[in-house]
Amino acid sequence: MKNLWNDAEAEKLVAHYAEKGVGRDLALRVYTTRLLGGDPRLVLHGGGNTSVKTKATDLIGDEWDVLCVKGSGWDMGVIEPQGLPAVKLGALLKARKLDKLSDEDMVALQRVNLLDPSSPNPSVETLLHAFLPHKFVDHTHSTAVLGLVDQDNSEEICRKVYGDTFGFVPYIMPGFDLAKAAAEVFERDTSVIGLILDKHGIFTFGDDARQAYTRMIDAVTKAEEFIAAGRQPRPAAIALPAKVAAAAEIASTIRGAVAVDKGEGRFDRMISDFRVSETILDFLASSKLGELAGRGVSTPDLSIRIKTGPMALPAPEAGKLGDYRNVVKEHVAAFAKDYRAYFETNDALDDVKRTMLDQMPRLSLVPGVGMFGHGRTLKDAKIASDVGEMWIEAVKGAEAIGDFRPLSKADLFPLEYWSLEQAKLASSKPKPLTGQVMLVTGGAGAIGAATAKLFADYGAHVVVVDLDADKAAEAAKKAGNASIGVGADITDPAQVRTAFDRAVAVYGGVDILVSNAGAAWEGRIGEIDDALLRKSFELNFFAHQTAAQNAVRVMLEQGTGGALLFNTSKQAVNPGPKFGAYGLPKAATLFLSRQYALDYGADGIRSNAVNADRIRSGLLTDAMIASRSGARGLSEKDYMSGNLLGQEVTAHDVAQAFLHHALADRTTADVTTVDGGNIAAALR
Repeated sequence: MKNLWNDAEAEKLVAHYAEKGVGRDLALRVYTTRLLGGDPRLVLHGGGNTSVKTKATDLIGDEWDVLCVKGSGWDMGVIEPQGLPAVKLGALLKARKLDKLSDEDMVALQRVNLLDPSSPNPSVETLLHAFLPHKFVDHTHSTAVLGLVDQDNSEEICRKVYGDTFGFVPYIMPGFDLAKAAAEVFERDTSVIGLILDKHGIFTFGDDARQAYTRMIDAVTKAEEFIAAGRQPRPAAIALPAKVAAAAEIASTIRGAVAVDKGEGRFDRMISDFRVSETILDFLASSKLGELAGRGVSTPDLSIRIKTGPMALPAPEAGKLGDYRNVVKEHVAAFAKDYRAYFETNDALDDVKRTMLDQMPRLSLVPGVGMFGHGRTLKDAKIASDVGEMWIEAVKGAEAIGDFRPLSKADLFPLEYWSLEQAKLASSKPKPLTGQVMLVTGGAGAIGAATAKLFADYGAHVVVVDLDADKAAEAAKKAGNASIGVGADITDPAQVRTAFDRAVAVYGGVDILVSNAGAAWEGRIGEIDDALLRKSFELNFFAHQTAAQNAVRVMLEQGTGGALLFNTSKQAVNPGPKFGAYGLPKAATLFLSRQYALDYGADGIRSNAVNADRIRSGLLTDAMIASRSGARGLSEKDYMSGNLLGQEVTAHDVAQAFLHHALADRTTADVTTVDGGNIAAALR
C-alpha cells in the first residue's frame, strides 16, 4: 500500500484551516483521516475512526484537554474539522475506573462532555481512543489485515507477520469493555506501535499525525505481502452453463424476489445496483462460493450494511429464465428462513426486547454474471455493492493463507442488534415511495417535470424520458434523489425498450409508469390530412401502448405488482371543436388504461388515467392558448380559469393526481379529472 503523505499538501491544509481558526493538530488530523478514508481497502462508508488529543476552548473561553474523535455519520474520506467533535478528555479517562458502563450511558457520558453540544455523537470507540496515551490514534478495517484475523489461528498468524510490534486483542464487541481490554493489552507492552483486533481491524498510534498514518500503511503493506507470499491452491471452479443469461435479463427478477412482502399485495421494494469486473467474476466462479458466503461478514461493522452476509445464487442459463425465477425465489426464501432462525435463536438468550429487521439479503452473488447490491435507496444499494467488493478482497486474502473464518453469527448478533442502532432505525421513517422506481415519458415538459419532482420528493427514483436528452437530464437533476434522464423518441419501440433497459440497469426495475408524452394538432376532423392523424395516433396512442407493454414486462418479472398511469386529457370524454386528431387517440388511450386494469389486475398491476385540461405546457403553448380562447370568444385569462372553481389548473395539480394514484394501492380502472370543474367532461 502506497504512503500518500505529502508535506506540501499537509502544510497547505494546515494553512487553509488556520484562516478558519482551526489549530495545527486538528488540521493534520483531518489531513491523514482523509488519506485513510480515501482508500476503500482501509475504510468504507462511515467505517473506521481517528482521533487526536489536543486542547480546545469552550463557548465561555475555558481551555480543556480534549479528544477530537470522528463523529457518527461522517465519512473519513471527506471529513471536515466539525466531523471530529471535541470531548473533554478528563471525564473520559475517569470512566476507566468503572466496572461496567452500558452503551446508552457511554453515549450519554460522551455527549454531556462535548465542548459543542450540537456536535454529532462521538464514535462508539471513543473510549478506546481515550484510554490509549498517544496523541494520534488511527483505526481501519483493512481488508488485508482482515485476511489475517479472519482465521481460527489468527493470533499465531499475526505474530508471524508483526512479531511483538503489535498487541493482539481478542474479539470483544465495540464499546466500554473493548476499550478497557485494549488498554490493558497495550499496558502489558507499551513498546507496541499498534493493536490488532481479532475479527475486527487494526489500530496504530504515534506522537504525530505522520507517524500514526505511516505505521498504518506499513502494517497493512506487511499484511498484503504476507498474503501474496503464501497463496494456497485455489478451489476448483464451477461449471457454468454453455450460455449464461445477461445481468439485464435477471436483474428485475432478483429485485422483485428481495422485496419485503408485507402481505395483501403490498411490498417494501429495494433498489438494486449491479457490479461486475474480472475480479468479481473470478471470485464468483469458486466452487466454495456458497460456503464462503454462508460464513458471514469479514468485519462485524458490515452487518449494518449487508446483514449476516451475501446470498449466493446459481448461474442463470440463457433461455431458461422461467425456471431461474423459481430458483431465485427458493434461495431468497432459504436466506430469509436462516435469518429468522438466527434472530430467534440469539434473541432468546436474554430478556432484551428487539424488533427483527427484514430478512432480505443486501448482496446477491451470481456466478458468470456479477454482483447485485440491494437497498431501500440507490445510495444504500451502492454501499452494499461497495461493501461486497471489499468483502471479496478480504475473503480472497483469508483463503490465500488459510481458511476464511470470520466472527461467528452468534457474536455478530449483538452488534447487528445493538440497542443504539435499534433506536436509530425506530426513529427512521421512509418516505411513501422509498424503494420505488418511476419512469415518466414527456418528462421534460411542464407536467412531466412537475411529476418527476413530486415523485422524487416522495422517495422514488425517477427515470425522466424525453425526446430531448439534455432537457431530460436537466429535469432529472431538478427532480433530485439520484434521478436520471434518458433521451428517447417514444414512437420508436426500440428506443422505448432502451429507456426501460436503462432503468433496469441503474435501479434494477420499474414500479410506476407515468405515460405522459403527447402533442396536439388542430383542424376539422373531415379535413385532417391522413398522415397527420396517423402521426397523432403514433404519439398519443401507440406510444402509450409501447410504454405500457415494456412496463408490464418488467413488472411481471419482478412479481411485485406496479402502477400504470396514463395522461388521457379531457378530450377523451369531452371533445372540443377542431381537436379530433388529438381527442380520438386520447379516447383510445383511456380505454387502453381500462384494458390493462382488466388484464393485469390479477398480477397486482393497477392501471388508472388522469384527465387534465388547460394546463400551460409544451402541448398547450401560448400560441395555442390564444387560438383556443379566440375560438371560444374568451380572454386568455378567462379561458385558462374557465371552470367551476374559476381557477387556473397547473402542472403541479396534475402531478398530485398521478401521485394519488401511485399511492392508492386499492384503486384501479379509475379516471381522475383535473380541470377545476367541467361538467361537460365529467364521466357518467
